[in-house]
Amino acid sequence: MLRRLLVSSSSGRHLISQHNPSYKSATKFNNSESFSFSCPLSIVFHRPINLSRVFAMADERTSNTASSGAHKHTNRLAGEHSPYLLQHAHNPVDWYPWGEEAFAEARKRDVPIFLSIGYSTCHWCHVMEVESFEDEEVAKLLNDWFVSIKVDREERPDVDKVYMTYVQALYGGGGWPLSAFLSPDLKPLMGGTYFPPDDKHGRPGFKTVLRKVKEAWDTNKDALIQSGAFAIEQLSEALSATAKSPKVPEALPEKAVQKCAEQLSDSYDAEYGGFGSAPKFPRPVEIQLMLYHSKKLKENGMPGEAKEDLSMVVHTLQCMARGGIHDHVGGGFHRYSVDECWHVPHFEKMLYDQGQLANVYLDVFSITKDMIYSSVSRDILDYLRRDMIGPNGEIFSAEDADSAEFEGASRKKEGAFYIWTSQEVEDILGEHAPLFKEHYYVKSSGNCDLSRMSDPHNEFKGKNVLIERKSTSEMASKFGMSMEEYLKILGICREKLFDVRSKRPRPHLDDKVIVSWNGLAISSFARASKILKGEPEGTDFYFPVVGTDPKEYMEVAERAAAFIRQHLYNQQTQKLKHSFRKGPAAAPGFLDDYAFLISGLLDLYEFGGSICWLAWAIELQNTQDELFLDKEGGGYFNTPGEDPSVLLRVKEDHDGAEPSGNSVSVINLVRLASLVASGSDHYRRNGERLLAVFEKRLKDTVMAVPLMCCAADMFSIESRKQVVLVGPKSSPEYDGMLAAAHASYNPNRTVIHIDPTDVEEMRFWEENNDKIALMAKSNFTSDKVVALVCQDFTCNPPVYDPSSLESLLSK
Repeated sequence: MLRRLLVSSSSGRHLISQHNPSYKSATKFNNSESFSFSCPLSIVFHRPINLSRVFAMADERTSNTASSGAHKHTNRLAGEHSPYLLQHAHNPVDWYPWGEEAFAEARKRDVPIFLSIGYSTCHWCHVMEVESFEDEEVAKLLNDWFVSIKVDREERPDVDKVYMTYVQALYGGGGWPLSAFLSPDLKPLMGGTYFPPDDKHGRPGFKTVLRKVKEAWDTNKDALIQSGAFAIEQLSEALSATAKSPKVPEALPEKAVQKCAEQLSDSYDAEYGGFGSAPKFPRPVEIQLMLYHSKKLKENGMPGEAKEDLSMVVHTLQCMARGGIHDHVGGGFHRYSVDECWHVPHFEKMLYDQGQLANVYLDVFSITKDMIYSSVSRDILDYLRRDMIGPNGEIFSAEDADSAEFEGASRKKEGAFYIWTSQEVEDILGEHAPLFKEHYYVKSSGNCDLSRMSDPHNEFKGKNVLIERKSTSEMASKFGMSMEEYLKILGICREKLFDVRSKRPRPHLDDKVIVSWNGLAISSFARASKILKGEPEGTDFYFPVVGTDPKEYMEVAERAAAFIRQHLYNQQTQKLKHSFRKGPAAAPGFLDDYAFLISGLLDLYEFGGSICWLAWAIELQNTQDELFLDKEGGGYFNTPGEDPSVLLRVKEDHDGAEPSGNSVSVINLVRLASLVASGSDHYRRNGERLLAVFEKRLKDTVMAVPLMCCAADMFSIESRKQVVLVGPKSSPEYDGMLAAAHASYNPNRTVIHIDPTDVEEMRFWEENNDKIALMAKSNFTSDKVVALVCQDFTCNPPVYDPSSLESLLSK
């Protein structure tokens, strides 16, 4: 009988879901009602109790290293490019990167593999490093009994997916750092997330776990290996769903959108906004679903119900923008809020959040024309431009939550870069301090007191996370000022704080370039370049918003796309690499890289970019079909399936913090079918089969797939609205007409712009959609831009000015 070590309780899982900053919800499996398997070793994970000791240990070790003038240890990770792997290059643990050298060593020694997966801006990864991987005693156990492998989950999402799925299947949840034990042939034996170094409160510490795994390996190796093989077999079967019919039932897409909207409404927090309870993650796919459903209700003659959906979105985005999850001083959004009121965040900033959030704020601006939303979208994009873009246009991945409190300090604290004491604010702002302090709820005792969940361990005692609790108009009235004067003072104050903050030690920047995340950002920059032209002329902007001409955002998008094409794309094989840092990483492009980049390129073209971006999107879609499409069962796998060390090939459908590659792919296929007549049938067939693969999800678990619900409904519309602009692109009218084409919110619209004097453009359309080429020739006039709005194979009479086009599209 195998020794089974199981530590599990409802309270333990509550702790994970409430407090583990790397917590990730469980994967729902595609084609099975229930899924489970047992594991000879199962250990549930939990968070640390007191961090002060952790950082004191870090201080002591760093001091010792500094005084010696050299690193005491250096392992194989020192030769890697990943910032996360380099962070562990001087641990006493004899780390290997993922690869055959490590696998061969495990086979040779006949020992298990300890696999640790994280990322460079992961707070709890840092904690486990300080507590365990810097500890000589722990390192000796790992080095003597295991082959230890470090993986950057952002660099190798395919490896992470295999073992995260395993842990989620066992425990119903997971997160980072991910800790797993594998057989030498890479089958999982057991896993968890964070482990403290020593036993506490009846739960095993990491040293105990290592001893138990070693004991089980020595006494029950064959059973362990058999169990791991069985687990992978079951997971492989569960995660490779196939279509049981050629397409989904006709009524299903609309029902799925309706059902998802109803379920989101049921979980809506009427007081603080958002869907669900704390911790609150910004999940833009939920906003997209509610906006899409609101538009459908309005089109179906239900304006009251449409307004209800929109009001939930508006309230949520306003609460997020006013909350501490929003960096009021520097722009952009933090990863999530630990409390229900969006106040105290987990302070890391991720590129994939910025790109998606900028887009939903742009969408709401295009619906409401309220400058609150355009200003927040600018705030996000200006943060990226200032802090997250490299010299060649590449957009970096993330900023850490932790930083040193002062220059030269070895101790790092979460949020140190972003928080303020009341005295600091007074010293910096002088006469404006009382106004600023009241506006942002700054108190001498600290302001992290709005919820019992905001600061349960008093880590931010005496410190303030800026939050707006009252409307700006209310505050301006209280101080007897005009809105313009009040906003100007706030902007001046924020800039003064920004200047002081800039002298603090900065959080670690992960300057890795990830294709998929750049695709999301390219989309938002491109869209902003035209949607923001709807702002009133002469609008004033206040720091940290720069207030630049929106066309500059298009330049940012094009530079980022050009970087990927130059550095991460092989023009001979037409394949992508996944990431770049000091050169392309070895990992190939994954489904998300292709899908998100294609989506960004389609936006780049539709919002005014060159025809070359559309041509590249078509090229990438062909490669995506070749590498990832299940030609028998339908849908896309997340990996190309060429690496034998990656044991699972998954068809991902969960729209979480990032949308799934399959959801985005359906929308890409719909858009491409509307643009490219020559491939239209092929695109639609692939989209139909993909949706059929996930029919059960669209029926039973819509909350897990909000974007796929939208995608299915988009697909069910037989004819998208097409706006065709014909005319010289050098003319001053062209930009205004293109902005008018995008002025209103409509995800079921395709915008085509063509200059018949451009030989390259005409050749493209003659080869890919001769009807568009003919339309361009027959409607061209050299002195004006012509707009044609077409749907259901008929076109409205042409219009020649932006206001007429906007009026036509708003009907």
